[in-house]
Amino acid sequence: MRGLRRYGLLKLAGWARVFGARGTARSILETLRAEYPDDRAVLVQVAFYLAEEKRWREALELMSRAAELRPGDVETRFNCAYLKQQLGDHRGAVDAFRQTLELAPDHDRALYGLALSLISLKHLDEAVPVLERNTKLQPMSPYGWYQLGRVQFDRGRRDKAEAIIAHLNTFEPKVAAQLARDTGLPAPPPP
Repeated sequence: MRGLRRYGLLKLAGWARVFGARGTARSILETLRAEYPDDRAVLVQVAFYLAEEKRWREALELMSRAAELRPGDVETRFNCAYLKQQLGDHRGAVDAFRQTLELAPDHDRALYGLALSLISLKHLDEAVPVLERNTKLQPMSPYGWYQLGRVQFDRGRRDKAEAIIAHLNTFEPKVAAQLARDTGLPAPPPP
């Protein structure tokens, strides 16, 4: 019966969050946290709630505890990395994204997050192969391409940045135009 109560409260809290009943969600999650302080699913849900409120440090504390309870859980590891990034701890985020990638080498969001933290740390040469891998896994996502174009431009590789603008223009002309504006490179004609 206890497991059924936990399950029901988790579902209810989730629906309360979906429908914007923040006070109800908070109350249910506080009850869950008090009754099940070492339950991984409860820790993750409370961490998500805290992250939605931009309470990054508290969310990371709970997500880290959840990761300790199930070290091989890829998404929990990824979420820890993301939360470190939100706190501006890019060195910690790089380590955490790499841990995620050890568990799931083709985790495209972890690759993208790793690249963003490497860029924040000014490790542009390290970011290039990470972004190249990300764009291979997500060839139609403009985000990785945009960042790769910026990094190539910042590394002095104008030719590569121009090629990326031209490539982006084939499927995301607005992003191509934005990258051209941000770098001062010529925008290709609309397709």
